[in-house]
Amino acid sequence: MSAIAENEVLQALRAVNDPGRGGDIVSLDMVRGLQVKGGRVLFSLEVDPARGPALEPLRQAAERAVAALPGVTEVTAVLTAEKKVPAAAKMDPHGMAKNPPLQLPIRYVIAVASGKGGVGKSTVALNLAAALARAGKKTGLLDADIYGPSVPRLTGIGMKKPQLKDDKLVPLEAHGLKVMSIGFMVEDEAPLVWRGPMVQTALYQMLRDVAWGTPKDPLDFLIVDMPPGTGDAQLTLAQKVPLAGAVIVSTPQDLALADARKGIEMFRKVHVPILGLIENMSTYICSHCGHEEHIFGHGGAKAEAEKQGVPFLGEIPLDIAIRTSSDAGQPVSDKFEKLYDGFAKSIISSL
Repeated sequence: MSAIAENEVLQALRAVNDPGRGGDIVSLDMVRGLQVKGGRVLFSLEVDPARGPALEPLRQAAERAVAALPGVTEVTAVLTAEKKVPAAAKMDPHGMAKNPPLQLPIRYVIAVASGKGGVGKSTVALNLAAALARAGKKTGLLDADIYGPSVPRLTGIGMKKPQLKDDKLVPLEAHGLKVMSIGFMVEDEAPLVWRGPMVQTALYQMLRDVAWGTPKDPLDFLIVDMPPGTGDAQLTLAQKVPLAGAVIVSTPQDLALADARKGIEMFRKVHVPILGLIENMSTYICSHCGHEEHIFGHGGAKAEAEKQGVPFLGEIPLDIAIRTSSDAGQPVSDKFEKLYDGFAKSIISSL
């Protein structure tokens, strides 16, 4: 099967007209961020924020036009908008106003966040969600790390594409969890070169357009694996979803703790409770001789939690069993289940 060329995709999109502007979406310069990898096509449509809610049929028509091309196996189109400067920037500096706050069929939405990358946040998010499921709670896991989604591999789901039913994406399932990630929509190793508004829109759609539950049968918990830092995704989630709280993950290292402080302060500024701080990679015990070594320091997160006046949930060691479980697409083995069950129990009792 021959590869799809970008000009073929653009030619197909020229057949899609924006009725409100009287032209095709390519000539009107609405098509942005086009990526073609094999049979997978990804792009956004830049629209006027005021028209955004009414242009879902246009987005669907664009997807259908590209899906009709020979060799196309998957198509993902998102609506995005950029505010004009300076007036709109003064009213809406983060580009959030185009989408209203969401009322989701979920009792508690919890963000798992970190100030910096590489502290094991995604592994903690998966295992915390799995622990809540073991506690009998209907639980979902949303991978909000648009630029570096790792949940497809951590859950063992891989690159399966969710199905569409009644205009909603049906989340994939693994380990008793409902799971959604932008990683299911794009090529495994394809980077997403997206601007902030596109990230915001993608996250918003993964919350709004996914069948997480129903008003009569809601999820108990949605664990959101946040990207590191304090950027667009964090602000979108805090402003558009009633967050029950945030769990901050850090290593004991001073550098990581400094960034964790920024994360705590960011959530406080948007009035999101801090449910607890977890110290990951807390200590290493040699599997051969039993020698314990504090590679990244030890106790820093507990001391920081006390200083900040937030709960300290506990310590997770640096252990090869956690790494092998993650690489195998599985939650932690029995060796660490009780640890995560304790985290889940603490969170449940605090809500």
